[in-house]
Amino acid sequence: MSSDPAASELGAGADRFGVGEVVRLGGFPVLSTTQPAFARELFAARARGEQRLVCFANTNFVVRCQPLRSRFGAPGVRIVNDGIGMDLAARWLHGRRFAGNLNGTDLIPYLCRHAPSPLRFFLLGGQPGVAETAARALREKHGQIVVGTCDGFEGRRRAGAALPDIINDSGADVLLVAFGNPLQEQWMLDHAGRLRTPLVFGVGALLDFLSGNARRAPAWMQRLHLEWFYRLAHEPRRLLKRYSWDLLVFFRTCRARRHD
Repeated sequence: MSSDPAASELGAGADRFGVGEVVRLGGFPVLSTTQPAFARELFAARARGEQRLVCFANTNFVVRCQPLRSRFGAPGVRIVNDGIGMDLAARWLHGRRFAGNLNGTDLIPYLCRHAPSPLRFFLLGGQPGVAETAARALREKHGQIVVGTCDGFEGRRRAGAALPDIINDSGADVLLVAFGNPLQEQWMLDHAGRLRTPLVFGVGALLDFLSGNARRAPAWMQRLHLEWFYRLAHEPRRLLKRYSWDLLVFFRTCRARRHD
């Protein structure tokens, strides 16, 4: 094992997950792994009947989910890195980059392509009608099965406390929760004990991308880690604070909690 203190800190949680090193950023244990390796871990957990709550940690996640920080140590929780800001913080504080960049917009289609058989999805969140349109894309473009949908507004209100039971009764393998940070993470943590769904993901805007309500950056911008700039250019009023002041708060938080 390396005697480098940074390497030691990075690898402190590797044995716990068995899928990659753990980078501590902002007080969160963020996995440094690749998409194929992480997908294999998820499929293996599903085959064993183990639950995984998957969170995609970008700079907004680290800032907004601080009040929930102590709850992410549960055995089934996995946090993976999403975006150039996380990579920059890892290089700044620990002297190395993440093994790969994982985000729900890429990982979910990857799981669809590599699953041994079609997955059964339940889609939760988004504006009314968005989940239904996203469900059509999952069926027609990705060859998956959608066993239920519920929007994040009136549909969720009507379901109330029965929502976990509705999801369980659907027989879903995969639950996509799209409330945005930190609401989706809090809902997942609050209801994990009642859910029988093996794979639960907090996916933010993924349903909007699947439904066509939002567009991804061109492939060349994704390769250069400029997707954030594309989104900012298209939604400046909503995202300007996230990519300016909130970014400063993110780096300050990471530095303050470097050893947490």
